[in-house]
Amino acid sequence: MKLIKVGAGVVNQTPLDWGGNFQRIVGAIEQARAQGVSLLCLPELCISGYGCEDAFFAPNTFRQSLKYLLALRPHTRGMVVSVGLPLLVQNKAFNCACLLVDGNIAGFVAKKFLAGNGIHYEPRWFTPWTQEGYTTVRIEGKDYKVGDIYFRVGDVKIGFEICEEAWVANRPGRQLYLHGIDVILNPSASHFAFGKLEVRKRFILDGSRAFGVTYVYSNLLGNEAGRAIYDGGGIIACNGQLVAVGKRLTFEDYNVTSAVIDVELSRLAQVQMQTQFAIDKDFGHVVEVDFQFPAIRPEAWHPQEAGWEHSPFLKEEEFARAMMLGLFDYMRKSRSRGFVISLSGGADSSAISVLCRMLIDEGIQQLGLEGFKQKLAYFKEIQDCQSADEIAHKMITVAYQATRNSSETTRRAAEELAKAIHAEYHHSGCRCHHSAIHRRLSAAASGAPSLGSKTTSPCKTYRHAGAHQVSGCLPT
Repeated sequence: MKLIKVGAGVVNQTPLDWGGNFQRIVGAIEQARAQGVSLLCLPELCISGYGCEDAFFAPNTFRQSLKYLLALRPHTRGMVVSVGLPLLVQNKAFNCACLLVDGNIAGFVAKKFLAGNGIHYEPRWFTPWTQEGYTTVRIEGKDYKVGDIYFRVGDVKIGFEICEEAWVANRPGRQLYLHGIDVILNPSASHFAFGKLEVRKRFILDGSRAFGVTYVYSNLLGNEAGRAIYDGGGIIACNGQLVAVGKRLTFEDYNVTSAVIDVELSRLAQVQMQTQFAIDKDFGHVVEVDFQFPAIRPEAWHPQEAGWEHSPFLKEEEFARAMMLGLFDYMRKSRSRGFVISLSGGADSSAISVLCRMLIDEGIQQLGLEGFKQKLAYFKEIQDCQSADEIAHKMITVAYQATRNSSETTRRAAEELAKAIHAEYHHSGCRCHHSAIHRRLSAAASGAPSLGSKTTSPCKTYRHAGAHQVSGCLPT
């Protein structure tokens, strides 16, 4: 047997938060080390953050990414760790995964297939690596290979499929298989969508079976920058069998999913396939690094998922958990001190108010009361709170703003809901401000649909403006 403990690291990053991102990566590495992991995969662009958008055009983004990559080296001694970062090569920007081996840079794999659909705009910022082969990049006076390469670390061959690359027909694993790859690492930034976990499992299991490899998938976590929510969930598979599945949609800064795999089992699967192969000297893209994986004992595989993952109401569970995490991260990363909601007594505003309360309860359940407050250390008003109810009263402000169309039923519903979630409650009317707000908004929205047209709800417009006024009156 050739046993290795592999790990899939999940981190909650923020674009351009260089020091914070660095500390969370180090935290994930140390957690993996404590679990006995020798080979750790961390997410795509985890050093800079995935959502830097046009900051990827800024030279300092590349300088800082390289600076923090070099700072990570000593933290990887005795381990093999992959991290994601943007890299400038020949005045082109590439989305790269760097493999660090025992405290040293081994090389860089450049992403071939960029995500350019839906919410993703990678082709705007990066160049796909379309050339067969590699070039070199000089760092601190030493040249490192970058491009279409794989690694032989000790006697274990390691290759990459970076996020989108596993979703395309001509995925890199097909070529890597020809060279007897033992482990494929997939550093990803895959946003949350309903039912997407099962799709990920399918391509991971199919890849591990078809290529006869161990497949390690890592992902980002949380609302990185307001544009998308990432659900985390590291996955490890071997020869078509699910080995380990990590937690999704958690409030943690990082977590690591690990498992002991037998490289020789994967090699046996490839032997039995009896298909074509390639000769390394013809491929010419291998980076060889001396490394001794530690001797370890076998561990049984018991892939377990959270109970809610198998709920008959999975879609509702996913929605609630994604919204709770998204709201929490958006609040703390923008350093906002809570939520102000125009509570009409109807379904929409009631659901939003309840979600804001649910994120407090869920956050405390996962992190503990003190851990929850620590993640909101800038929010001084809640630091002395001793319960979720007290925090809710400081964090959630609701305002019922009556119009001539409002009823006592909706007012009572709004007030009772506010009491149930322990929110601070305000009651005001919109009629006295109707004319002034109407004039201002009509002037600001010239050319847009009339405030009285069928495409716009005047009540909602006035209430939005009123809620904004309420938030401006809160103590700072």
